[in-house]
Amino acid sequence: GDGGRAHAATPTAAAATLVVAKDGSGNYTTVQAAVDAVPANNPSTVTISIKPGTYRETVKVPADKPHIRLAGTTSGKNDVTIVYNNASGTPKPGGGTYGTSGSATVAVEADDFQARNLQFVNDFNEADSGITDKQAVALRTAGDRIVLDNIGAVGDQDTLLLDSAGKDKVGRVYINNAWIQGNVDFIFGRASAVIDKSAIRLVKRYDGSSGGYVAAPSTAAGKKGFLFINSNITGDVSSRSCYLGRPWHAGGDASLDPQAIVRNTDLSAAIKTTPWTDMSGFSWRDDRFAEYKNTGAGSGAASTDRPQLTDAQATDYEIADWLGGWQPSS
Repeated sequence: GDGGRAHAATPTAAAATLVVAKDGSGNYTTVQAAVDAVPANNPSTVTISIKPGTYRETVKVPADKPHIRLAGTTSGKNDVTIVYNNASGTPKPGGGTYGTSGSATVAVEADDFQARNLQFVNDFNEADSGITDKQAVALRTAGDRIVLDNIGAVGDQDTLLLDSAGKDKVGRVYINNAWIQGNVDFIFGRASAVIDKSAIRLVKRYDGSSGGYVAAPSTAAGKKGFLFINSNITGDVSSRSCYLGRPWHAGGDASLDPQAIVRNTDLSAAIKTTPWTDMSGFSWRDDRFAEYKNTGAGSGAASTDRPQLTDAQATDYEIADWLGGWQPSS
């Protein structure tokens, strides 16, 4: 009828909302099927509304599908779970292994992506002795203007990969009211990311040991790295066992200038009194690591091992400095 002709006349327009439900009560039963239904070069926001449940699948949002918003239908962080268990060393069906970035449960290469009210999980079992490369990403983003609001990102090593489309590209990410859990380098990459009002949780390794690094930025020179602000960092780990971060010079690239700033954040006793450390022969002191007005048992006074911003410097390390004119909206 007429409806069919009208639809055919506008092939680039997707439905404004697509519903995913495990029980068949929506338009799709998997998240990937809904993403696949969004047309290439999609011009305006498409909401993929996901009903509560556990969706065991990998999801890829390709670069030519911007303006996708994944949204759980409840206000909880963990009523909707997207989970898979690939690790860097997991064999691929066609040969080879996934590698760290390829291990992501959800991989987002598009700009203007939003996720709300759901959790991204990688439940790879680190005790699997058959796989030595145990990095296992829950969520990887490589676009610009990414919003993650009221979400969970749960894993062990390399949980949340916040990247950009290239070393010369800006990848701005705004994370608000999130729960981010892991142990080794579990927030990493070259994005310019704000982690605001979030709970960062350190967990023990699979062998029961404590030890890890919250952040492993691989920021390019002249770009902004990771800004942790108004958050809290705690964990069920031994006292003084974990670092705030270390500089990831990906591929041994000496031109990188990794940056992590932790400010106005409550640090538990899990954090070492010397919170930064070197990585792969690169000294953290040559890169950009600092704190400002942190509180809690894991905070400490300024020292050569613990650089603090001055009040004057801190005015250049605000959320607006990171977002650069972009105002994330809901």
